[in-house]
Amino acid sequence: MPLFVCLAGCASTRPPYGGLPPEEPARPGEDYRLLTPDGAWCWIGDPRAVYYEGEHRRTYAGWVNAQGDIRVASYDHDTGETVTTTVREELQRDDHANPALLVRPDGRLIVFYSGHSGRWMIYRVSHRPEDVTSWTDEAAAAPFTSDVRGHTYPTPVRLPGEGGEMRLFWRGPGVDVVFATSDDGESWSSATPLLDNGDDRPYAKLVLDGSGAIHFAFTDGQPAEVAENSIYYMRLLGDVLTTAGGAPIAHVDELPLTPPAGDVVFDSPREGVSAWVWDIAVDADARPVIVYAVFVAPADHRYRYARWNGAAWEDHEITAAGGWFPTVRRGAQRFTPHYSGGVTLDHADPSIVYLSREVNGVFEIERWATADGGASWTSRAITANSVKNNVRPYVPIGDAPDGPRVIWMHGDYVDWVRYETSLRMKLADRGSRSRRR
Repeated sequence: MPLFVCLAGCASTRPPYGGLPPEEPARPGEDYRLLTPDGAWCWIGDPRAVYYEGEHRRTYAGWVNAQGDIRVASYDHDTGETVTTTVREELQRDDHANPALLVRPDGRLIVFYSGHSGRWMIYRVSHRPEDVTSWTDEAAAAPFTSDVRGHTYPTPVRLPGEGGEMRLFWRGPGVDVVFATSDDGESWSSATPLLDNGDDRPYAKLVLDGSGAIHFAFTDGQPAEVAENSIYYMRLLGDVLTTAGGAPIAHVDELPLTPPAGDVVFDSPREGVSAWVWDIAVDADARPVIVYAVFVAPADHRYRYARWNGAAWEDHEITAAGGWFPTVRRGAQRFTPHYSGGVTLDHADPSIVYLSREVNGVFEIERWATADGGASWTSRAITANSVKNNVRPYVPIGDAPDGPRVIWMHGDYVDWVRYETSLRMKLADRGSRSRRR
């Protein structure tokens, strides 16, 4: 029977490493191995890449290319072979349309996608386990909507246990965060609203722990539209939403909630700057860790690391990140001053962070680690002296002993509909299969 390897974002059972083992020196982003020469993704919908071990040991990843095709690939850890397929042609040239992946207990993949504010939330299921080359016909996880704000950002999880229930979260009509459930991944319930903040657009990141609790980090809205945009946290276990400390917030029958709800992780009105969430993971004790960006000025983004220590939230700055990475300038139609290079957690060990920051005018990928909950950091460059930007890093979900450590976008990016980017990946160093990341 295939081994299910923590595709829901569970923490590793091994203690955090926190240090930096010897590794190959940094090199330009364009020198790293291609996953695809033509691919992009946003950072809200996840998982963008997962590791699964059954008959094969493979990492699966999805993206949208410059023509708006939805593509999925498998990378075999033993043979080094990459197999790529198109699951939908010309859906939408928009990085918000990137797909999210889930692996069923039988090893068959489910890919979810929609246009940016799409009319349907779509999914397809692979015909065979561990194979990306053949898929069922398109079906709708959410029905047609005439609301111009539509469906965006699918994020599926599968609850623990044999044949565990699947839940799909996304931003739905009315810009609410909603979710639906399924027992088999092929028929879905009607959507239940989770977060509703009127005309503002809450952004939510979530992760599932080994007990079946779903942890959420979310915002009031988009920082370009909400001057005081805070970061909040809550946890869903069974039918009850709680704070990190376990205090009840609401029963699912009382949904939707309106931000602020739950714990205030970053208080924007108090701090006088706005924030945007990037990732959430859980440590070996199932305690949440959140990384996010704050915007001191358009050219001064800062990455921060918040961790629940069992009694309170500890919050520390990681590093200055530079400014926005798109090449579009002020006054352009799609000026995006809040698009940071990006920061993500290693879900197998959230004491490790991968981030993109501006170095000598180019965004580079770096690995940062903490041994004291974020109070101090050590860092190492992954890319250096690159010709073009390296942004939006992502660590595949699943504690793979080798294979892609981190995947990122490399190339020219003007805005979310104008991009010429590849996806590059740093593979495990030689001999790393027997050692911790």
